[in-house]
Amino acid sequence: RARVYPRGTALGSTMSPDEAASPCVIKVIGVGGAGGNAVTRMIETDVQGVTFWSVNTDAQALARTHPDSNALNIGAMVTRGLGAGGVPQVGRQAAEESRSEIAEAVAGADLVFVTAGMGGGTGSGAAPVVAEVAKEAGALTVGVVSKPFQFEGRRRMREATQAIENLQKAVDTLIVVSNDKLLQIIPEQTPLQQAFGVADDVLRQGVVGISEIIVRPGLVNVDFADVRAVMGNAGTALMGIGSGVGKGRAEEAASQAIASPLLDFPLDQARGIVFNVVGGSDMTLQEIDKAAEIIYANTDPDANIIFGALVDERLEGEMSITVVATGFNVEGTHYAKTVGKEAAAPAPPARKKKAAGKRPA
Repeated sequence: RARVYPRGTALGSTMSPDEAASPCVIKVIGVGGAGGNAVTRMIETDVQGVTFWSVNTDAQALARTHPDSNALNIGAMVTRGLGAGGVPQVGRQAAEESRSEIAEAVAGADLVFVTAGMGGGTGSGAAPVVAEVAKEAGALTVGVVSKPFQFEGRRRMREATQAIENLQKAVDTLIVVSNDKLLQIIPEQTPLQQAFGVADDVLRQGVVGISEIIVRPGLVNVDFADVRAVMGNAGTALMGIGSGVGKGRAEEAASQAIASPLLDFPLDQARGIVFNVVGGSDMTLQEIDKAAEIIYANTDPDANIIFGALVDERLEGEMSITVVATGFNVEGTHYAKTVGKEAAAPAPPARKKKAAGKRPA
């Protein structure tokens, strides 16, 4: 039987009375090493109104789980707590063995985020099962996952591509972040550990960009029903992130978000868009209007668009915008073609510096 380690409250952190009264139950399930790292990052950055779970086949990795996250060690019979060995089939078997415990973890949720890094054993194999269970329980199920860097090898990319296809069938909406695209954002001299940290943080931003506009009191709030209307059975989704500082920060953040390297094709091909504007207490209504105007000008007139605006006093003088675009018809598009190309891509040329080690499953 899987071992469950409930910790702390049903939240990752203290909530305000307004948040505590929110009728929407949101759970974030981090699967495997990268998923667990993303959960830890969310807790450390004070993401509120959410129940956190870290799910892994590796008992030792779970022992390092943040104390405000629940922990579930799956597949005790299959793996004996020693991990999936980078084999997705083992990860899937472990999740199937612990299906009833996973069902208990997602029970009662209105919205479940399943976050993981694709290409390893536990994340690739178990995440689709977790998503299946969540959707069977009636929750709006959103996958937020990353594809490995090219230098992590062809085999890992093939495993990731297959895992993404499996997960796509199990969720309402799937946000896929290509780590290679992050190379266009991360400065060249960024240390390796910090670069992987950026990859984990992008998963966090995908979750926060949607959850916060539901649970956090803001200048513009969004009902869960609105989010379900845009993201229910929406298929492939893409995410753009932008930020701005000082004068013109609204236009800068919005322009960055819609031109983000993480977006594989233009927003005007999306049938649904959720965008979240966050700024300091000095953010004005006029700035929100300018940001929204830029995004609306670059979207399909018939797209279903919802947005939220929140104040975060830590962002004094700054603005941040997250755009999640859904409902793409990916068949035959650049996105569909590049998924297959990445899996079959030749190995990267040898580098003078030693290649990075393998990421956790």
